[in-house]
Amino acid sequence: MKAEILRLLRETDGYVSGQELCNQFGVSRTAVWKAINQLKEAGYEIEAVQNKGYHLVSVPDRMDEVELASIRKTEWAGAETYYFDKIDSTNTKAKELAEEGHPSGTFVVADQQTAGKGRRGRSWDSLPGTGIYMTLMLKPDINPNHASMLTLVTAMAVANAMHRVTGAEALIKWPNDIVINGKKICGILTEMSAQFDYINHIVIGIGINVHNESFPEELQDHAGSLLLECGKRVHRADLIEAFLEEFERLYAIYLKTEDLSALQEEYDQLLVNRGRQVRVLDPKEPFEGKAMGITKKGELIVDTWESRKLVSSGEVSVRGIYGYV
Repeated sequence: MKAEILRLLRETDGYVSGQELCNQFGVSRTAVWKAINQLKEAGYEIEAVQNKGYHLVSVPDRMDEVELASIRKTEWAGAETYYFDKIDSTNTKAKELAEEGHPSGTFVVADQQTAGKGRRGRSWDSLPGTGIYMTLMLKPDINPNHASMLTLVTAMAVANAMHRVTGAEALIKWPNDIVINGKKICGILTEMSAQFDYINHIVIGIGINVHNESFPEELQDHAGSLLLECGKRVHRADLIEAFLEEFERLYAIYLKTEDLSALQEEYDQLLVNRGRQVRVLDPKEPFEGKAMGITKKGELIVDTWESRKLVSSGEVSVRGIYGYV
């Protein structure tokens, strides 16, 4: 009921009477009063005026189930949401929920991770109140060989969401790092459980630097946050909701063909590597060339002095003023 009260208060310019809330939810005035007080204790500033009712004045930077439910506009993504103040890994929790039979679109979000996962087995701790650590679990009826493209779909959703909420130009460093002003703001890790021709589940983990005010010296040249790069604070729940909406839209397009053919142009517009000299750390032999965009399978097209190459894996660095980063 708290989420629905919040939604109603958000949608109303003026005041909502206590009696209107009672009628809306079929509860007593005491139940409404208790719910309002619980919201106040959670940091919501709600003005109560006799003979007028309640008015939502300000909203705290919360991203728990109540806050996310009160602003949710998606059909299925995040319909089932689990929030944790602190957790080892949202990906690990999402896998557990998948194995317990929870539906596709189940969403896990945390304020702090103690054993976050990255590519190549990297792990890290995080500070509370600074980031978004979230995982979307999917159970798609697609060929397992096509699943890797979902990481690129996710990157597009995150970049679009950041632009919607902050107005900043958020771009993608192939395949899935999100950068603003050349600084990495977000990392994405996709993990899959599958049989030979069937996907049990996919979990897509996303870590976003939001309110970080500084980074260790060794990361300062490469890492950034929305606060540092945009110069303002954002409500993390708004960014999460924008991401879920964008993902639903892009995912529906992707499912029609199980490739990126209908999304190539949109992805290429977000590709920070496009038209620039890049260095590809190919496992066999590193090479340099100009990034031209992606194929419908999500491969990076790189034109070298001798041929056109399609990169499906490996680290790609973009040449900047101070060399490759």
